[in-house]
Amino acid sequence: MRGNVTEQGRPTVAIIGTRGYPSFYGGFETAVRYIAPYLADRGWDVTVYGRPGTTSSEHAADRRIRTVTTSGLQSKSLSTLSFGLTSSLHAVRDRPDVALVMNVANGFWLPLLRARGIPTVVNVDGIEWERAKWGRVARTVFRTGARVTARWATEIIVDAKAIGSHWLENFGRAGHFIPYGGEARQSTDPAPLPKGSYVLVVARFVPENTLLEFFEAAPALAETHDVVIVGSTGFGGDLDDRARRLAEQHPRITWLGHVSDDALLHALWADAGAYFHGHSVGGTNPALVQAMALGAPVVARDTVYNREVLGDDAEFTAPDPESIVTSIRSVLADPERRAAMSASAKRRAADVYSWQKVCAAYERLLRAQLEPGHRGNRDDGTGSGAEADSLFDLDERRLESIPTS
Repeated sequence: MRGNVTEQGRPTVAIIGTRGYPSFYGGFETAVRYIAPYLADRGWDVTVYGRPGTTSSEHAADRRIRTVTTSGLQSKSLSTLSFGLTSSLHAVRDRPDVALVMNVANGFWLPLLRARGIPTVVNVDGIEWERAKWGRVARTVFRTGARVTARWATEIIVDAKAIGSHWLENFGRAGHFIPYGGEARQSTDPAPLPKGSYVLVVARFVPENTLLEFFEAAPALAETHDVVIVGSTGFGGDLDDRARRLAEQHPRITWLGHVSDDALLHALWADAGAYFHGHSVGGTNPALVQAMALGAPVVARDTVYNREVLGDDAEFTAPDPESIVTSIRSVLADPERRAAMSASAKRRAADVYSWQKVCAAYERLLRAQLEPGHRGNRDDGTGSGAEADSLFDLDERRLESIPTS
């Protein structure tokens, strides 16, 4: 084996591009909270790079996970690039056997890792350059980072089949389909409202998550049911102000802001009468998968990504306030349908989106990088890129061929 294999023969992996471990910021951080201990269980020495002040001291960390905090610019547009650079430079000095890199914005630093002989597995996330929250310069950076990633990554991971198709068509790279997982274990603490009595939305406050439309729908929904809003922008702004005004003006609307307490969040999902999922850009959404695992009846914005994850047993809606109200009310008014939706969501999450299977797929792909002569999946005109196509058949394969213990 190459690189920094320990004296005990343990392979080493560096995880670059998240806010750290343990962190509850977003999907990447959620994944790392599961993946890092799983890798340690299977004999890896794991280093997770992070940023100052972004991890939680309230939740126990696995002591086997080495954490490294680097410096960078704390700004909306430059933080990912700057912390990615300092983390990559540190990894270049450390020389792990393989690097797991999150986010195509960190693709700019892949040549540094390649020059040091470090194979890279990159989770490309969604199509960031289509997100409304980014300005023209940021979108250009993400799209350029994607091109660099396509050129320099040893392997890429896509979390949805539709994302994989986009990468194959636009960048000539076949990816390994590994989605996010969900945890079926419910909190022992009940939600603060009676089961089935409220509408729930959990989302980061960005335009592409259909928050404006849901906020316009919320007063009508609150005429008959409680409405619970979880999320924030993280730095204040119009959407935070709107959520605050809704809660102040309507006694049946509650805004909890960002919730890092998994027990509370899981209880809210498990007991919701309807969970609205308005995400429109990206692949497999971690919050959606977790809601499914807990049996939340889902009303989702009608997108190719949401249909891929949910299958047929969900309510899909157009992204306008009137349609949102109509769809949510139709679910709330039918207890038998809610029960069927809940059971179907739990089954699908267990069959396809369990963390055990997801983590096993990550470990298998990372371990493959240790093999001498491994070049990764590329579409270089020779047809080699097509080899990864079979990894997109998750609905049929259910990851059954991947060891889970």
